[in-house]
Amino acid sequence: MLLDTFGRRAVDLRVSLTDRCNLRCTYCMPEEGLQWLAKPELLTDEEIVRLVTLAVRDLGVQEVRFTGGEPLLRPGLIGIVEACAALDPRPELSLTTNGIGLARTAAALRSAGLDRVNVSLDTLDASTFHTLTRRHRHHDVLAGLAAAEDAGLTPVKLNAVLMRGVNEHEAPALLGWCLERGYELRFIEQMPLDAQHGWDRSSMITAEEILERLSARFTLTPEPSAARGAAPAERFLVDGGPGRVGVIASVTRPFCRACDRTRLTADGQVRNCLFATGETDLRTALRSGADDAELAALWRTAMWGKKAGAGIGEPDFHQPSRPMSAIGG
Repeated sequence: MLLDTFGRRAVDLRVSLTDRCNLRCTYCMPEEGLQWLAKPELLTDEEIVRLVTLAVRDLGVQEVRFTGGEPLLRPGLIGIVEACAALDPRPELSLTTNGIGLARTAAALRSAGLDRVNVSLDTLDASTFHTLTRRHRHHDVLAGLAAAEDAGLTPVKLNAVLMRGVNEHEAPALLGWCLERGYELRFIEQMPLDAQHGWDRSSMITAEEILERLSARFTLTPEPSAARGAAPAERFLVDGGPGRVGVIASVTRPFCRACDRTRLTADGQVRNCLFATGETDLRTALRSGADDAELAALWRTAMWGKKAGAGIGEPDFHQPSRPMSAIGG
């Protein structure tokens, strides 16, 4: 098992497959992009499968989510999913994507064994989408969502970040649109994940503001706390259900106390927290001939040193020391 000194058990593994992305979201990276990792620095498909196998078979991981950058840009994605779906015990497999390219890959991903997807979509307006992402690809995301639904990658979940003065007014419309289509919407407080260090806590749309805007149109009933478990989202029934909406208050109401995640970066580093400044290098050990027992010991040690909280809500919080696109969301 992957335990820390506070008794938390990591059963949810986030695997970043690439640091590259085909959008340039203003809250994530500069318009010119970043200096991407060189190919030799990235884990190979076989190395990823080996480490996921180790995590599931020997370390108690039950859920695996593939992230990026944009994971659909990984050429070997289908094969990686297929290999992980064949594991015994079989983990729950999901993928977080911007939706571009999902229209052409959703069916193949489902056939390979992927269970569901989380798609990032912050706006229903194509021009606002361009303002936020610096790309004219709104139609591709909508097509990807429809393809995911048709392929059975359900429940389809949407992640939305509200930006003050840009799309904050869209919260009720986004929820109504998702309810009509059976999508599960989760609003996420803007976090300091931007490589250009432009995050400003004072300009962030808080969870309370989001709920206030939604409550002007919908009746929200909190789900029992027991139903949340270790999930990061506080969930609410909408107008009595069955539709639901979630709010992830990562900054104003951190959920560190119940965190059950461990992260594997695109270049083979273990992170025990999304905002950790230190990493444990599995890639070098793996390529130096370490056996599974040695790799498992390194991973356990990395998780044992996990801090009580990320400190993200504190005024003097510092952003992570390297671009988040390689670490994964």
